[in-house]
Amino acid sequence: MNVTVLGGGMVGSAIVRDLSSDPAFSVTVADRDRSALDRCAAAATAVKTLQADLADPDALGGVIAEADLVIGAVPGFMGFETLRRVIDAGKNVVDISFFPEDPFTLDTLARERGVTAVMDCGLAPGLGNILMGRLNEELDDIDTFLCYVGGLPVVRRKPYEYAAVFSPIDVIEEYTRPARYIENGSEVVRPALSDIEEMDFDGIGTLEAFNTDGLRSLAVTMHAPNMKEKTMRYPGHVALMKALRDTGFFDKEAIDIAGQRIAPLDFTARLLFPAWEMKEGEEDLSVMRVIIEGRRGATVQRHTFDLLDRYDRVTGVTSMARTTGYTCAVAARLVADGSYRHAGISPPEFLGARADVYNALMAGLAARGIAFTHHMEETTKTPGHEE
Repeated sequence: MNVTVLGGGMVGSAIVRDLSSDPAFSVTVADRDRSALDRCAAAATAVKTLQADLADPDALGGVIAEADLVIGAVPGFMGFETLRRVIDAGKNVVDISFFPEDPFTLDTLARERGVTAVMDCGLAPGLGNILMGRLNEELDDIDTFLCYVGGLPVVRRKPYEYAAVFSPIDVIEEYTRPARYIENGSEVVRPALSDIEEMDFDGIGTLEAFNTDGLRSLAVTMHAPNMKEKTMRYPGHVALMKALRDTGFFDKEAIDIAGQRIAPLDFTARLLFPAWEMKEGEEDLSVMRVIIEGRRGATVQRHTFDLLDRYDRVTGVTSMARTTGYTCAVAARLVADGSYRHAGISPPEFLGARADVYNALMAGLAARGIAFTHHMEETTKTPGHEE
C-alpha cells in the first residue's frame, strides 16, 4: 500500500519512521524543507522523499496522486484546506493538523467521495477523545469529561521554562484562540490562558493548567453537560505568554514600523521561536490526565486515566512526537487494513466507540511503550457534585 505523509516535521517524521518499518507499506514523505526530508530519510527505512510546496494545489495533487492512504501532518494554518483537497481527491486520510475551521463542513464531501477521513488523531485532541468515545458506550450516561495535557521539556530553562515540542506557530494558536467548553449543558467561551489551576504529578511536580480550545469535536458529538480541556505548563509560563499576547505581540494584523508593514506575530516568531527550539538530544515528556464521570446502573463511576511518556533515548524520537505520531500511525494501520471504515469525517471518539478498534489502538500504543494507568472509583453520589 502506498502511504503519503504530508509534512516531515517533528511529528511527521515519527509517523514516517513507524510506518516505513512495516513491509506492507511503501512510504513517501513530502515537505518543502529539504533538511526535514533528509532527517526523515536518515531515520526511516526505505522511504521516498518529495520536496514540494504543499500549499500549492497543483503540487499537492501531484504528491498524493498515487497514494492509497494520506497522512496529514502539516501546520494548523494550512491543515483545513489540505484536508479538503485530499478528501476531494478521493483519498482516505488520517490527519493530525490542529486547524481552527469546523471539520464537519467537509463531512458531506467525504461522504460523496466515499472517503474515511480521521481527524485530530494525536495526543490531544486524540487520545482523550478516544477514551471518551469508549466510556460513552460503556456508561449509561456521562456527566463530566476533563482532560489535562501538557508537552514539556524535562529541563526548565529561564525565562520561558518551555521548548516547543510541536509546531511553534500552533503553540501560539493555543494561547490566542478562545477556549470553548461545556458547562451545565451550555457552551461557554473563555479567553485562552484563563482559569489557572495548579496540579501535582508524581515524577514531575506542580504544573499550571489553563483553558485552551482543545475540546474540539467532543462539543458536537458528545452530550455530557460538563466538558473541558486544559493545557499544562511549568508555573510562570502562563504569565509571560499573557503579557506578550495582551501587549499585541501575537497579533496577525500588520502595523506600520518605520515605514514597513509588519505583522507583530511575524516579528515575535522570528525572535521567540529560536529561543523555544528543542536542542539536539534535549529530552521532553508528555503528561495527560483524563477524568470521566458518569452513571452506570444505580452507581456513579469516576474513571481516571493517567499517562506519562518520556523521550526515547534509543531512537531520539521526542515524547510529543511519540504520543501524537504513533497514535496517528496506529490509527492509519486500522484504516489501511479495513479494520476501520466510516465514509465521512471521523473524530477520534468515533474510533473509541468501536470496542475492537479501541482495543487495537491501545494494544498498538502499548507495544510502542505508550500506556495509560486506569483507576475507577464507584460511588452513589450525584454525578458532577461533591458529597
